[in-house]
Amino acid sequence: MKTANLIFLSFLFYLMGLSTLAAKDISKLSGKVVDQTGAPVPFANVALVNTEGGGLVDGAVSDEEGVFFIESVKSAKVQLVISSIGYATFTSEKFDLVPGMTRDFGTITINDEMTGLDEVTVKSSRPEIIIEPDKTIVNVEGTVMAEGSNTLDVIGRSPGVYVDQDGNIILNGRGGVTVMINDRPTYMSATDLANYLRSMPAENIKSIEVINNPSARFDAEGAAGVINIVLKKNTVDGVFGNIQVGAQYNGLAAPIGGATINVKKGKWSTNANLNYNEYANYNDLDIIRNFELEEGTSRFTQDSRIKTRFRTPNFTGSANYEINPNHNLGVNLQASRSSGGSNNTSFTEISIPGETDFNYLNSWNDDNGTRTRIFGNLHYDGKLDTLGTKISSDIDYTIMDANSTSILSNEYWTGEQQANFYTDRIQTLNDMYYTIFTAKVDFTKPLKNGKVLETGVKGSWVKSDNDLDLSRSIEEGPFEPDPNSNRFIYNENVLAAYASLKGSFSPKVNYQFGLRGEYSDILGNSVTLDQQNKQEYFNLFPSFFVQHQVSEKYQVIYNVNRRITRPNYRLLNPFVYYIDPLTSERGNPNLRPQYSNNIEMNHVINGAYQFTLGYSETEDAFMQVFIQDQEERTTTTFTDNFDKTRNLNFRGIVPVEITKWWNTSNMVQVNYNQFKSQIGQDFLDVDQVSFMARTQHNVQLPKGFKLELVGMYVGPQIWGQGTIEGFAWMDAGITKSLMKDKVTLAVNGTDLFRTQVIRANVDFADINTGFRQYRSNQGVRFTLRWRFAQGESFRVRSSTGSSEERNRLD
Repeated sequence: MKTANLIFLSFLFYLMGLSTLAAKDISKLSGKVVDQTGAPVPFANVALVNTEGGGLVDGAVSDEEGVFFIESVKSAKVQLVISSIGYATFTSEKFDLVPGMTRDFGTITINDEMTGLDEVTVKSSRPEIIIEPDKTIVNVEGTVMAEGSNTLDVIGRSPGVYVDQDGNIILNGRGGVTVMINDRPTYMSATDLANYLRSMPAENIKSIEVINNPSARFDAEGAAGVINIVLKKNTVDGVFGNIQVGAQYNGLAAPIGGATINVKKGKWSTNANLNYNEYANYNDLDIIRNFELEEGTSRFTQDSRIKTRFRTPNFTGSANYEINPNHNLGVNLQASRSSGGSNNTSFTEISIPGETDFNYLNSWNDDNGTRTRIFGNLHYDGKLDTLGTKISSDIDYTIMDANSTSILSNEYWTGEQQANFYTDRIQTLNDMYYTIFTAKVDFTKPLKNGKVLETGVKGSWVKSDNDLDLSRSIEEGPFEPDPNSNRFIYNENVLAAYASLKGSFSPKVNYQFGLRGEYSDILGNSVTLDQQNKQEYFNLFPSFFVQHQVSEKYQVIYNVNRRITRPNYRLLNPFVYYIDPLTSERGNPNLRPQYSNNIEMNHVINGAYQFTLGYSETEDAFMQVFIQDQEERTTTTFTDNFDKTRNLNFRGIVPVEITKWWNTSNMVQVNYNQFKSQIGQDFLDVDQVSFMARTQHNVQLPKGFKLELVGMYVGPQIWGQGTIEGFAWMDAGITKSLMKDKVTLAVNGTDLFRTQVIRANVDFADINTGFRQYRSNQGVRFTLRWRFAQGESFRVRSSTGSSEERNRLD
């Protein structure tokens, strides 16, 4: 381990030394593209056009901060032409391009396009979906879905994304998605992340970036890809922000509230967001389990209602100091506290072969707790020249402290009369504490002939301490210790380095090659059982990207990469958690990382129509496994490694502009999934073709009204041992702008026809279980938002250098 750390530090110093490199004997042009408010215009096309022949001499695309640089060895009389969808084309004066010259165009302002529509004047905006070579961007700012919705809602409407009823995010039919906010990993478990995203208003989002095949710059974590949430940047010199109040009702009422403020004075810029959300729902769950015994079939018919309520206030804030125009120093802080829990009431009827009387079981499970999370970030950004040489560094520290108490009470009796019943109770006390420290440095250097080198190093150090204390009580007696109690300490150290080279084979073919290496040193220590599980491994993760501009209106993009998903820390703990007397969940200390090899070919027509074919093969894939004990008639679930899974998917995105005021975005996805694995004494080998479709309609109405309708269908599918029937639903939203767009009233309805019902079955080996579940998705949400602004434009850094580690907390 000491040798690995020494290598890591040596490479870090070598990387910082690269900043002294310089390119010679080439023309170097640079500048920054902004809109009329002074906000950066990312991904604008910047071209040097020959004024005599009209052909393209060289070109570039502005980065996320609107900065561009062009290197050329050619000589010609040219003009600089800048274009971006939703903006008028900018054309510079003519000038001579001479080898060896250097010119900084400074800040270039491009104007919005404007169109008229009957009674309404509408500013032309970028389309809802923008297809970039390495990602798909969903514009949220200014849309109906930004008003009254939360961030998890918006993610669920992105291309290829499906959010299930538990808040798990699935991309292109695969789990294992890394979620980032402004390039910062969220460092949360799936449950905590879902609650956090529900508490984050969509109004604060600029766009959602769906990255199916991330480059070497990203952590290799996340087999299915990356979803990056880009928040709005500060664009006003002075003070601006908004205040939101509202409520939602789905059978249970819950308030919504939040405020955002941004302030800039001189070289300082700060922003703060304080939001409050209550996630309240009920879950109607029916389960039928059949146990095959020698004397016949025993059937368990269980009806449950689970009421859940979590209260989540969260704060995010940042402060940036501009040392000079090329160097910035900043800090970020996030803090959230989720409190609440669930109440599960269930009634089970049990048939016994050969007996006329049924056995009955009543269960009550009260589970309550708190989870506190604090995240701090210190970062530095430096521009070392006007050509795009940049260096950035980040240090992150995360603390998560959680505790919960669960008391499961049970009553058992025989016959219709509830008499002579037997009672027991199971108490679970769970304390968890995590710390995560990460540090990284990234370096970008333009080379000759338009090539760009990106390289960097990163280290992460994780420690978790999970103490699970189980005790039992019989017939109202005192609680006695249970042997399944366990304390589990987990340490993980990951050191990584990467290099990536961008360039072009020809004027129409661009490429990016990358290689990332990650060394992992992991130790899991079950203190109670006196067992240790140590893993140490090194992996290489190559990535390859080619963009072929076949014609002005048609391009083909090829992506190949390898990814890893490491287990959630909690799942490695050999715990046992009782959901009810018949169902338990346990950990798996032998769970291994899963590895995915991904290939994708994307056809883009007119910059809007997208047709993608992708293939993924995953080894040691994480899957939930069901095991039945026929004698005890109990069911246990745990996460295990499947030998191999395969996914072949096709995705089509077709936007249609019906009129100037009515446009639609339509998505169709077809998945072929195959699962193969040895499970106990039986071998699973299943496959199926599944289908998913979504249509989204945005209608701009007179007098400040906007309407959005979303329809979604998810076809029948398999998932490991289980099969899920098809289902569909429809959402709708309408907004009204008041007081010259300073106030917005929004009303959103979800699952309008109460059709988002999940029906699933597990019929494998000796398991025969059926489920029906509805999570009170039908509901309505009201929000009122007031915006205030005063001052001139400015910007705030939106990138960071954290890793994916918090995504695996639970």
